[in-house]
Amino acid sequence: MIRLRYIGEKTDYEVSFKGISPHIVQITGNFPIKNKGFVLFRSEVEDDPWDYKNFKTIYQEIKSGAQFSDDESVYIEPEKPEPEPYVPTVEEVRAAKLQEISMICEQVIYAGVDVELPAGVEHFSLTEKDQLNLFGKQAQMAAGAERFEYHQDGHPCRYYTKEEMLLIIESALGYVTYHTTYCNALNIWIKSLETVESINTVVYGCEVPEEHQSEVLKDLLKKER
Repeated sequence: MIRLRYIGEKTDYEVSFKGISPHIVQITGNFPIKNKGFVLFRSEVEDDPWDYKNFKTIYQEIKSGAQFSDDESVYIEPEKPEPEPYVPTVEEVRAAKLQEISMICEQVIYAGVDVELPAGVEHFSLTEKDQLNLFGKQAQMAAGAERFEYHQDGHPCRYYTKEEMLLIIESALGYVTYHTTYCNALNIWIKSLETVESINTVVYGCEVPEEHQSEVLKDLLKKER
């Protein structure tokens, strides 16, 4: 059994002792931590204490005790190195770019198209629901209907003539077809690229190299010109 007594005090404390280095010792147990120096002795040999009166500096507090130094040194937390920034792989960049292109294409289509009608230009959104509605108008037209209830963005529903509805359907489906075909060509191009830098140069709206243009896209581009 080892007991600790601080210099100038009379109270003893049962402790455990461990030498850490020539200038650092470790004391654990139920005792107050003070920077006063101390002596250690076995209960049965109190007249032969071990002298640690110069260990006055609290090197660091630890679980159930403390470490003391005799050279005024204290524990300094080592600096943690800054983590290396994560560098995504080519495949991760490619996957992110494909997702980005797909999302932008969807947003562009949903935003809709301007249609030149006899009474002026009207704008029509093309969400999935809108596209289904237009397919329904096609079915009505095939069944012989002559007028069609529909509405442009932000306006009340009104009747459109067969001529007007045909212009709306043709413009809308052509718009969806172009962007779907264009997006597909972008995806093929992205999948052919082998570096992060080249993949990151691809943005929605840029020109697709001819070797990655499908026959359908080439025909659509000729119509635009």
